[in-house]
Amino acid sequence: MMELTVYLAGEIHSNWREGIRKQAKELKLPLHFTGPMEDHDRSDHIGEEILGPQPNKVAKDEAASSINNLRTQLLIGKADVVIAFFGKEYKQWNSAMDAATAITLQKPVIIIREESLHHALKELSNKAQVVAETPEQALKALAYVFE
Repeated sequence: MMELTVYLAGEIHSNWREGIRKQAKELKLPLHFTGPMEDHDRSDHIGEEILGPQPNKVAKDEAASSINNLRTQLLIGKADVVIAFFGKEYKQWNSAMDAATAITLQKPVIIIREESLHHALKELSNKAQVVAETPEQALKALAYVFE
């Protein structure tokens, strides 16, 4: 049976990814998961860790962004499908950027968003292969691939 690599795009402040990983395991889906750096402090400081101290906060953010963008582009490029999670609690700029990157790379995209976010995400949703309201629905869509 084939295995799919799934990039889990979205905010790193909550444990939504863990729920998807756990449910995929329970469903015995042959999925390998990747995603952004989930250690927020490491993500914020990686630029200085690799490139050295930066002169100010903007330069520090830019240095970290360059390293994080490299990681993201490589992992999305290797993914078979991208699941982009849009929650209500945090700003979702990274989710939107990752989903747009995947679409540009012609990767299949599954968007997870509550109905209340429909209007804000209508153009991006229109480009996705599947729009789900829950992680369970997204995994059921992937499970169907293996039938």
